Amino acid sequence: MGYCYIFVAGFCFYSHWACHSSYFSWYCVPESFKGNKVSYIKDTSVPKNCTRFLKVPKYMKAPIYIYYQLDNYYQNHRRYVKSRSDQQLLHGLKYNDTSSCKPEESNNGLPIVPCGLIAWSLFNDTYTFTRGTGKLRVNRKNIAWESDRNHKFGKHVYPFNFQNGSLIGGGKLDPNTPLAEQEDLIVWMRTSALPSFRKMYGRIEEDLEADNVIVVEVMNNYNTYSFGGKKKLVISTSSWLGGRNDFLGVAYIFVGSSAIILSLVFLLLHLKNPRPFGDTTYLSWNRKGISS
Repeated sequence: MGYCYIFVAGFCFYSHWACHSSYFSWYCVPESFKGNKVSYIKDTSVPKNCTRFLKVPKYMKAPIYIYYQLDNYYQNHRRYVKSRSDQQLLHGLKYNDTSSCKPEESNNGLPIVPCGLIAWSLFNDTYTFTRGTGKLRVNRKNIAWESDRNHKFGKHVYPFNFQNGSLIGGGKLDPNTPLAEQEDLIVWMRTSALPSFRKMYGRIEEDLEADNVIVVEVMNNYNTYSFGGKKKLVISTSSWLGGRNDFLGVAYIFVGSSAIILSLVFLLLHLKNPRPFGDTTYLSWNRKGISS
């Protein structure tokens, strides 16, 4: 496992083994919008597609997992996290109490399904991959947790009145597909606790050879320019231990080291000022014996 970064207009592509870095922070932004990236991303008349080339440094065995990563994105904000209705996700319009979804609970007097800021801000960038003359097929099924698909999102609940307001937050949903089958939404609705996070986009189910050149077509739809965020595309393999995640390892080392240091400090304090043992004659059963 390992990674290689290629930065593209707020994107950073990285794959097997850290080997090569090049930065194209302005690549996807037209020259006329370089000074105002927010206007570029909001202008629907400006094409949002751009192309990057990714050279695979070492052999990658399928399945190869594709993630998108967002930085400086606070999904753990209290108001954002609370702006959803789990009962509505499961029961749809049969559940009427959507007060927790404010300010995205209704539009034009009609309820919104799914309601809330989390669903409203759905990530909507798309990627296609080509190797040589043929496209790499990306499997986008089973990218969400099975428990979420089966128990948290209704199999007969369909999007209704979603993203029909004047202010569009993110991606749209297919109104003819039940929420339980819209796995992009399911993945997005599992909010992250940290401001930098990755979410599953799909899987490439064929091996990539060393020195393969992958053409990545990006649709740069999602607005991270307003808050100074960054978007990254992560291509990774996994081992029997799972995917690479430095956070848990660093956390375990930090907690273990802290425990060892604290134990040594308490040991030194005990040796310097030992706590005197109590006088056993003051124990209740011994006092009774003395009094008799």
